[in-house]
Amino acid sequence: MSILVTGGAGYIGSHMVWTLLDAGEDVIVLDNLVTGFAWAVAPEATLVKGDVGDMAQVERLIDEHGFEAIVHFAGSIVVPESVADPLGYYLNNTSKSRSLIEAAVRGGVRRFIFSSTAAVYGMAGEKPVAETAVLSPMSPYGRSKLMTEMMLADTAAAHDFRYTALRYFNVAGADPKGRTGQSMKGATHLIKVACETALGKRKRMDVFGTDYPTRDGTCIRDYIHVTDLAAAHLSALSYLRQGGDSLVANCGYGRGYSVLEVIDSVKRVSGRDFEVNVAPRRPGDPAAIVAEAALIHARLDWRPRLDDLDTIVGHALAWEDQLTRKNVLA
Repeated sequence: MSILVTGGAGYIGSHMVWTLLDAGEDVIVLDNLVTGFAWAVAPEATLVKGDVGDMAQVERLIDEHGFEAIVHFAGSIVVPESVADPLGYYLNNTSKSRSLIEAAVRGGVRRFIFSSTAAVYGMAGEKPVAETAVLSPMSPYGRSKLMTEMMLADTAAAHDFRYTALRYFNVAGADPKGRTGQSMKGATHLIKVACETALGKRKRMDVFGTDYPTRDGTCIRDYIHVTDLAAAHLSALSYLRQGGDSLVANCGYGRGYSVLEVIDSVKRVSGRDFEVNVAPRRPGDPAAIVAEAALIHARLDWRPRLDDLDTIVGHALAWEDQLTRKNVLA
C-alpha cells in the first residue's frame, strides 16, 4: 500500500519522501507547487499537482491508491506573515487540513501523521517545555496548527482513525547525501539566512531583537536536523502500524541556541565573516522555546543522529553551495 505525502515538494516534505523511499515504501506526493519544487521530489515517487483542500481530488487519489497512511506537511509556515494574513493561514493550515482529514475518514485511511509546531506553546521560556504545558500560541500560525491538532483528536474519538502530531521545534540542515534541502527563495529561517549571507547571496542579515530576557538578549531556539525529523516521522508510521494510540509529541533535542550563537556557528563552519545588523523584534516571536523530548524517545523509540549545531550548519552550507553551483532555482 502507498503513503500519501502532502507538501512533499517542500523542504521537510521532500526529506520525508526520500526517507520513505529509502525504507522501501511506495510514495505519492500531493503538492500545489506554490512554494515547493517539482525537482525536489525524488524521481521514484509519483508527484501529483493539486491542493489538499480539494476533497474531490484527494478522494480520487485515495480510491486509486488505497493509501495506508497520510503524512501531512502542506501549509504555510512564516510566523510574521501569519500575523499580517491570519485568514490566509486559517485557510491553508486549518480549513484545508479539515478537508483532508474528512477525505481520509471517508476513504478509510486510518493512519495520519501531522506536521505540527512548537508555536502552539507560546512564551515557554528557556526551561524545556513538555507536551503537558499550557497551550498559548502567540501567532495565527501557532493557533492554526493547534486547531488542526484539536480536529484530529476529535476525529480520532469519533472514528476508526489514529494519528500522531509531531510538534517541531526549529528545523534546519539538509540531506547529508545532498539530495534535497531548503530551497525556497526569501526564506526567513535563521540558519538558511545566515548561510546565504556567509556565501554572499545576501549583503547582510538582521537580528530581530537583542533585548529579550535570555542569556545574550537574542531569541533561543531548539534546532533539529531535518533528517532526524524525517526519521521521527518514519518512527511514527511504524508506531501507528503496530497499533499505537494517537499521540502528540515534541520533536527537538532538548537544548537551545541563541540567534547570536547560531550566527557564530555559521561564521565558524564557513570560515567567513559577514555583516549583521540589529533590527526591532518581530511580532509573534517568543523569547525562548526548547523541547522536553522524553516522550518521543519513550513512545516512538526515536534517537537523533545529527544533534550537533555545527553539523546542522555544515549540511545547510553544503546545500546552499550546491544550489549556487547548479543554479537549480533559475
